[in-house]
Amino acid sequence: MNAAVATPSAIETAALRSDRFRLEREADWKRLETIVTRMEKGRLRGISDEDLLALPGLYRTVASSLSIARETSLDAATLGYLEALVQRAWFVVYGPRSSLSEWLRGFLGGGWSAAVRAIWLDIVIALAVMVAGTIVGWLLVSHDPEWYFALVGKGMAGDRVPGASAKVLHDSLFAPEQKDGLSIFAAQLFSNNAQVSILAFALGFAFGVPSLLLLVHNLAVLGAMAWVYHQVGLTVDFAGWIAVHGTTELFAILLAGAAGLHIGRAIAFPGNRPILQATAEAGRRAALVMTGVVLMLVVAALLEGFARQLVNETFGRFAIGGFMLLLWSTYFFAFRGHTGPRWAKRRDARA
Repeated sequence: MNAAVATPSAIETAALRSDRFRLEREADWKRLETIVTRMEKGRLRGISDEDLLALPGLYRTVASSLSIARETSLDAATLGYLEALVQRAWFVVYGPRSSLSEWLRGFLGGGWSAAVRAIWLDIVIALAVMVAGTIVGWLLVSHDPEWYFALVGKGMAGDRVPGASAKVLHDSLFAPEQKDGLSIFAAQLFSNNAQVSILAFALGFAFGVPSLLLLVHNLAVLGAMAWVYHQVGLTVDFAGWIAVHGTTELFAILLAGAAGLHIGRAIAFPGNRPILQATAEAGRRAALVMTGVVLMLVVAALLEGFARQLVNETFGRFAIGGFMLLLWSTYFFAFRGHTGPRWAKRRDARA
């Protein structure tokens, strides 16, 4: 009889304890839920500065309430409500600060170009190395044509070798019947350049030395090929053939090499900062540049696959390549834009 009476009494006591617990803290829960709901729906302008400042504290308060609720075995409804609210609030406080579309707007709207401008010294160094590599390739092959096969390789060269006739080399650039072979050669060249871009960035940790060596070797290949066409008076036509996608592709290689060098310089010369801090900062900046390099390589592939095949005269090829070079240069060095979504900046400023 006593046990039968005690059971309802225990249930009533637990219910009262749960109601008291909820009433004491419910105002904070509701306030946090309102803020989170507005942020999830994108109604950020309706959130006051006071609520934004209070958001981290409210999250910690509700998380503490959830911990107490679990330890004291409060009713399942309260426990489920708190678990759902804490999970939603976690994504707002600690989760991704922007959606993919917002990140893309920030990246293309100024973040990428700002990162490129931040490594301007490395770009200048990498550009000088690339020019030197082109000259080295030209001079090596002009003094000894056997260097051509050491640099280019017989598989990639095909009929485009020292001593080839002007007709063979001309047809390799313009003749319709050579387009299949030329496409294969261009695909090999693109694959090689993509590998060079990735390696030049990835090997930057070795003080940037491997990155520079890769740039020298890759541009020596270009210099060697240019010399072969120069011998039969096709220098301008070869430059036009390269320009269609080369102004984009070579620009991407330049940025990849500069990004790798940027990391290497941070390791070798951290300045007054701890080496790990300097490397981390350089790595984040270089990674942003490298993300854009991947996009540039995709654009280069499209230009190679379509524009160069459809445009079969030198002036048109120069026009396309020149336009792309102007576009990239304007975006990187003249365009400022913005660096990210406004609401992310606003929240970061109050963190």
